[in-house]
Amino acid sequence: MNKITTARDALAHIKDGDTVMVGGFLQGGSPEHILSEMVDHPARNLTIVNNDMGRPDTNMIKVLENGRAVKLICTYIGQNATAQRMYADDPASVELNPQGTLVERIRCGGYGIPAFYTPTGVGTILAEGKESREFDGKTYLMERALHGNVGIVHAAVVDEFGNCFMKGSAKNYNAIIPQACDYCVVEAEEVVPVGAIDPELVTVSGIFIDAIVPVPKEV
Repeated sequence: MNKITTARDALAHIKDGDTVMVGGFLQGGSPEHILSEMVDHPARNLTIVNNDMGRPDTNMIKVLENGRAVKLICTYIGQNATAQRMYADDPASVELNPQGTLVERIRCGGYGIPAFYTPTGVGTILAEGKESREFDGKTYLMERALHGNVGIVHAAVVDEFGNCFMKGSAKNYNAIIPQACDYCVVEAEEVVPVGAIDPELVTVSGIFIDAIVPVPKEV
């Protein structure tokens, strides 16, 4: 099965109302090539899950400016004026999470765990409307897992089956999103034959990758 495709064809899997998970931490490991193609995508009413919703010089802002999303699930919107306007107009449209909580919600979504308990947020506005439970004399909040219809991630090297080597801190959310999504596309700085990546260096198994989009080389 040939998984190599274009960003446009891979993004055709996104439909109105989908939840789209996007890797990256600010510019670290952000799938900018695929996001550039998503700017003019016709899908609307999307829920986007991303750590920080990008910086002024990244493509996530352009995606939001074009009215693609109605809900954001993230940890931080300090550098995205469009996300800030969404929050000001409708606070329910932006769901802010502690970083560790967001990571665990995604991880649980990939492992089939519906919810988990965490002490983070107890006694704050994050606890409003959430179930709490006491364990060994300490209060914890219940957080629900997150599941995506489509995931978009970035990797340094990907083989033709989809096995990914993600370099250094660019692993961030990119390493956990593929397992939590029905369909996942990875943009690859380099595509190599199967077997070219040392198995010890595989960050994400190709069984979780449905499409590979090579990043065009700069001329």
